[in-house]
Amino acid sequence: MCAVMAFATAQTAKAQVNAADSVMNHAKGNRLSVGGYGEVTYSRNFYSDHYYRYSNPSQYKNDPSNGRFDIPHAVIYLGYDFGKGWTMGTEIEFEHTGTGSAIEIETDEGGEYEHEIEKGGEVELEQFWLQKSFSPAANLRIGHIVVPVGLINAHHEPLNFFTVYRPEGESTILPSTWHDTGISFWGRSGDFRYEVQLTAGLNALMFSRDNWAKNGVKSAFEFKPANKYGISARVDNYSIKGVRMAVSSYFGRAMHNTYPNLLEGDGKTYDKVTGNVWIGSFDFTLNRNNWIVRGQADYGTLSDAADVSSAKSRQPKNSPYNRTQVGKAAIAVGIEAGYDIFSQIAATRAAKEKLYVFGRYEYYDSYIHEDTQPVYDFTKRQNIAFGVNYYPIPQIAIKAEYTNRIFKSKYNNEPAINVGIAYEGFFL
Repeated sequence: MCAVMAFATAQTAKAQVNAADSVMNHAKGNRLSVGGYGEVTYSRNFYSDHYYRYSNPSQYKNDPSNGRFDIPHAVIYLGYDFGKGWTMGTEIEFEHTGTGSAIEIETDEGGEYEHEIEKGGEVELEQFWLQKSFSPAANLRIGHIVVPVGLINAHHEPLNFFTVYRPEGESTILPSTWHDTGISFWGRSGDFRYEVQLTAGLNALMFSRDNWAKNGVKSAFEFKPANKYGISARVDNYSIKGVRMAVSSYFGRAMHNTYPNLLEGDGKTYDKVTGNVWIGSFDFTLNRNNWIVRGQADYGTLSDAADVSSAKSRQPKNSPYNRTQVGKAAIAVGIEAGYDIFSQIAATRAAKEKLYVFGRYEYYDSYIHEDTQPVYDFTKRQNIAFGVNYYPIPQIAIKAEYTNRIFKSKYNNEPAINVGIAYEGFFL
């Protein structure tokens, strides 16, 4: 176990380790590890924030700019080494500062008690597992685990990407961070790290036109329906110094993974609709010679997309399920590159300060539809970003960027300026 932890710590400087291993970093052999990461951001969006801006783009072309502050993620890691190969890991995440609600008495409604939502946000347990390590090459992890399909799911901490927010292409079409309950076998041998997981399946009724499978992992209930299951696999290679390359994949059946299991108004109409989901991904990181380059390509398919869309549309309006169309496929491709210009200045190099000047390009489409389905061209997007990342110390990054989301000509492009500060580290 200690050898695995030592490798994880050493590799952080050279490339990237899987985020699921982060909670295993124990300083100087301590049994308890405490750490985490967080981000504070500000955006000025020079485009309309109206929800009809895609259905009637000309009407909202000249809308004023809008700004917003946010805390996208504030995360606490807790890990413990029980000894004899047994460890525990948790990751508790507060998104957008968490959520809040209150009971109020409405004096203008006869003194009725009302449950009011005070603010939006989420509190999630992204990891909660027990692990038995037999050797560095063989580890069994059971519980709530990260599904490491794609670049961002495997490396979602804020110092693992240059942009102020998580790269939007992959985060649009895939769950992010993708976490679910199941069992994982993983290990490292030579220059390879490998992992195979069996988890609860995705829910096709939560798929959508705008986000494809992003919300398919969520459940509105106190439990996660597990009528169907999914299997995922990932292999990382570190053969080249300062380079990590990986392939990952997921397959599972997404229809009838709901509660109640019988769809509303179903009868036997959708009994044979399987909604099989396949996702394939390649990603890499290069970190050498003062350059960091990262990239990924993801492609996913959904069988019976038109039938799934029909089943979604028949669910009650007050149900938690999405009622929009869902495409038969989705794609996201992205690459970013940054150079540390402080590496050329003796004083900043000696102080271990870094200043990366970077650029990023993405293309993604969350709705590749069947011929019988409606057309929504605004789901095809390109995104460019240029900016800087300043590291006063290795655990903290100050980020600033200009970004522009580019659509087909009949829609309005969406430029913005984003700034933020992020940290990532261990306190124990």
